[in-house]
Amino acid sequence: MASIKYIDVRKGMVLVGEDGSLMQCLERDLNTPGNWRAILYLKMRNLKTGSITDNRYKPDDKAELAYLDTREMQYSYRDGDSYIFMDTETFEQTSLKAEFVGEQMVYLKENDTVRLTVFDGKPLSVELPATVELKVTETEPGIKGATAQAQYKGAVVETGLKINVPPFINQGDIIKIDTRTGEYLGRHGK
Repeated sequence: MASIKYIDVRKGMVLVGEDGSLMQCLERDLNTPGNWRAILYLKMRNLKTGSITDNRYKPDDKAELAYLDTREMQYSYRDGDSYIFMDTETFEQTSLKAEFVGEQMVYLKENDTVRLTVFDGKPLSVELPATVELKVTETEPGIKGATAQAQYKGAVVETGLKINVPPFINQGDIIKIDTRTGEYLGRHGK
């Protein structure tokens, strides 16, 4: 951690709060009313709870800047209620509890790469790639002459994720999925 003045805090920076919590700056507004003292308004989000607060600071007061380490990690395997990830540079393995990664694992298969953000040796967040390609393991058979405008049907991909796909998608097809929305984006190679 390093000390900086609040006047130097920019949008996106992560600070260590007085209680040790990590706070990310969402908005910044410096108010300098005439010959009065300047006041800095910061909208901050607590990275653990997600709560958002509006705070006033004196621009010359000190803040503790948090150094976050972001690493490329490759999903290796599941071990009970934990998922094992390997650092792609050091080959060091990290175990993440199922509660931490949550529903994100339905988008990952072995050897997929994610970005893990760490603070003080503790994982903070897992960032998935924007899209993934997964193989369809279950779906109703395609209908000959079906178009993309037709009704969607249910499908299950290799990770167990249930998704709606166009009627021309068949079992064994590899489809592209948006990890942010969980929606079908297209067929591999199409």
